[in-house]
Amino acid sequence: MNPTTRRIAIAALAVFLAAPFLPARADAKTIRVGVTPGPHAQIFDEIARLGAKRGVDIKVIEISDYAIPNQALDAGDLEANSFQNQPYLDDQIKNRGYKLTSIAKTILLPMGIYSKKVKRVADLRDGATIGIPNDPTNGARALKLLQSAKLIKLRSQGFTVGVNDISDNPHHLTIRELNAAQLPRSLDDLDAACINGNYAAAAGLAPNRDAIVAEGGGVGEALKSPYSNIIVVRTADQNQPWAKQLVALYHSSEIRGFILRHFGGTIFPAF
Repeated sequence: MNPTTRRIAIAALAVFLAAPFLPARADAKTIRVGVTPGPHAQIFDEIARLGAKRGVDIKVIEISDYAIPNQALDAGDLEANSFQNQPYLDDQIKNRGYKLTSIAKTILLPMGIYSKKVKRVADLRDGATIGIPNDPTNGARALKLLQSAKLIKLRSQGFTVGVNDISDNPHHLTIRELNAAQLPRSLDDLDAACINGNYAAAAGLAPNRDAIVAEGGGVGEALKSPYSNIIVVRTADQNQPWAKQLVALYHSSEIRGFILRHFGGTIFPAF
């Protein structure tokens, strides 16, 4: 089998389940890793190249829809995935009953508020329409970012606060919940949008250059942030030798150096 990465772009569940995956194997001779497009895919392409040099065969599978990677992992169509943070995984486990476990931190991708219409938060008009991700944890993260920009106030600060938890909206903002992957493409129709770092990067946007407001960054923040991303496997596989190999590759000096060089200070290693 060719040890280099074979990337498969999958946009919908029906397509995903119909794709020609290898059958699940306990030894995971080939480690199939589901990632979202952008930085996660780019980093795992590099990990696959490094793994090939060390005799580890990694197959990188791109999946556009946040809803699919955990379902595919739980079903045995992947050995691991790398796209989410711990609050998102916890919410998925609670609501879907997945038997999945985080085995390592990876990177922090700061969320930013982006706009094609204004250059400063202060320039947003009363009644502006703001897009946020429509999944509970990233939606909550976006609302907390809006609060930090003094655009709204929330009555609680949990990881799944929603639009109904807005206690004060002095600028009468309209909050529009959209699929996270659609937010960069929707900027023409919105006054601003809170965009996850991976989808921002895939659209050529950087929090330290293009966002009108962004979460804090840096390696120190990445090490402590609850929104740092993780590698996830089935709970039954967390102590498998291949899982430890995967973490060792990700946490290698080669991959850390790649992250710091390639992303120009917009994405930070959380290890």
